[in-house]
Amino acid sequence: MKIKTIIVDDEHLARSLIKDYASKVPQLEVLGTFKNAIEAMTFMQSNDVDLLFLDIQMPNLSGIEFVETMQAKRPMIVFTTAYSEYAIKGFELNAFDYLLKPITLPRFLQTINKVIEQFELIQSTHQSKDEQQQSTSQATSYIETKSDSLTIKADYKLYKVKFEKLIYMEGKKEYVAFHTKDKTILALASLKKLEDSLADKGFIRIHKSYIVNVDEIETLEGNVLGLGEVELPVGQSYRSDLLKIFE
Repeated sequence: MKIKTIIVDDEHLARSLIKDYASKVPQLEVLGTFKNAIEAMTFMQSNDVDLLFLDIQMPNLSGIEFVETMQAKRPMIVFTTAYSEYAIKGFELNAFDYLLKPITLPRFLQTINKVIEQFELIQSTHQSKDEQQQSTSQATSYIETKSDSLTIKADYKLYKVKFEKLIYMEGKKEYVAFHTKDKTILALASLKKLEDSLADKGFIRIHKSYIVNVDEIETLEGNVLGLGEVELPVGQSYRSDLLKIFE
């Protein structure tokens, strides 16, 4: 793990001291030192920076003004200054820490230990999200329509579902529940795409959330369709097509 770091201070000795301290920490990678905020701003426009040591009192553009120009994506900011009265303003800007000059090595390392802990936490969170996305990707379903059946990939398994055993399909946001005579299979799928692919396979859409097997239809009472022991609502816009089945 390397924390990409830059140092911004109009005093050469201050830049050199922080750079020397940073060289003692293997996790820190100092990408550059800058004598004013304008130079640092130019550098950051084309380089990713994780940690910024930033003096407050500088000519032309102060450290506080520099931070106020930053967009939502900003590095961890550690203010460095000889003036304690800026501390409140620094923390109002969500600065990670505030080092008062002259900066001692123990105080510097205290801050860096907190930075490393925070950075590891962020990395761990990102890694967990990536693993979750990878797991979701591996479990992502696909549906293949064949002449007499559907092949459904879900839960790391392949299911072959004969049309004659498929009673109805139920939309659940980005998922579809395939209700068969034996089980229910939940898969990532689009009800609209299924409606199109199964239009000539003996299935009909009766509601924004339901597609049914025409052979399983037994009764229609008002806006309730009976499929044996299952009763499903009928959407008004689908009713006319459904009635044709009873003609």
